[in-house]
Amino acid sequence: METVVVLFNRDLRIRDHPALSEACAVARHVVPLFVFDPAIGARHRRDFLRASLHDLRSSLRALGGDLVVRHGDPVAHAVRVAAEAGASAIWASEDVSPLARRRERRLAAECRAHRLEFRLFPGVTVVPPGALRPGGGSHYRVFSPYWRAWSATARRPVLGAPRRLCLPPGIDPGVLPEASPEPYGIVRGGESEARRRLERWVGDGLASYAETRDRMAGRTSMLSAYLHFGCLSPLEVVQRACERPGGEEYVRQLCWRDFHYQVVNAFPEMGRRDYRPRNVEWRRDEEAEAAWREGLTGVPVVDAGMRQLLAEGWMHNRLRLVTGSYLTKRLGIDWRAGLEHFAEWLLDGDMPNNCGNWQWVAGTGNDTRPYRMLNPLRQAKKFDPEGEYVRRYVPELASLPGGLVHEPWKVPGGVPGYPSSPLGGELRA
Repeated sequence: METVVVLFNRDLRIRDHPALSEACAVARHVVPLFVFDPAIGARHRRDFLRASLHDLRSSLRALGGDLVVRHGDPVAHAVRVAAEAGASAIWASEDVSPLARRRERRLAAECRAHRLEFRLFPGVTVVPPGALRPGGGSHYRVFSPYWRAWSATARRPVLGAPRRLCLPPGIDPGVLPEASPEPYGIVRGGESEARRRLERWVGDGLASYAETRDRMAGRTSMLSAYLHFGCLSPLEVVQRACERPGGEEYVRQLCWRDFHYQVVNAFPEMGRRDYRPRNVEWRRDEEAEAAWREGLTGVPVVDAGMRQLLAEGWMHNRLRLVTGSYLTKRLGIDWRAGLEHFAEWLLDGDMPNNCGNWQWVAGTGNDTRPYRMLNPLRQAKKFDPEGEYVRRYVPELASLPGGLVHEPWKVPGGVPGYPSSPLGGELRA
């Protein structure tokens, strides 16, 4: 093959990138292409994305190539760049979101019209979304049997980075917008930073994960944003974790990611419609929604989680469940309102996971106990017993002694600057 265009989307890395590796192995010239799509409002994720692209460009230049950058419609630019480069093929990594699948269908049609080969490769998940199916079904609806099937599935080998890459002559790489020196959030984008974090995690964090993973103030891998943008291969993360003591529980959480992907692959309307309708009459309460979004519900652990989200673009997984359950089960507000807020602010705002988790807490998704409600006070006392997490993100309560940090409504006269009672009525552990 003479020239292949590799269209990057949520796979911003050079290691274990099947489309890129295959192109470098069979083609004389390879055009790594990223297109800034104005239809996707990156918002505060923009800095993470830009940092990831700068790192990707540096890695590709070290191989002798470059990252070609364009702005506009990814399909139109991919075909246009293919024509400029004299390419005979456009390759990409397969994704499952409705937006990604529409883009793939359009690109496939345009490639047919221009007599270009179009191929999709794995790499966004550990196991391809449609690879595992239960007897008589299109996908797994319950996690445990999926976990058993997923764990027993043979996996492709993890690929190294290509040794060299050569752009065809005459291709303008394009201008890559600068990343902010002070990015939003607590992590900076890029495969290089992702790999440093992965090394630290498997070296000295993974062994205690099973015992500490639910502690709200505890340490986690902080790899979710890198997995969302594809700065790390989920397959490589699983392989590395499996090699270390204590890795199984962490790998199980990564399996949840694949589980949600295969659900969305079979039910693309996961972000709009109830997966398992319960005919819930959700209520609309603008003031309650605003208080929840801003971390002013009067429930300290809920407010701490929501404020962390706004300040850092991230939230501990236990807090995501607690805050989501509070909105849907305690306040009776539609899960789609929470989904939209999380999608706007999370650096790791991954559509399948976000939708899957929100429908799970709302009781309309893949939870086998749809009426369960996480009591935020009980959760706080169990997983933040000293109030360290709450004090970190709700400074109004930092001086309260002992367990009062979780129940400030018991303080005589209240706490200045903080709601005097919980939204939705008093809580009992």
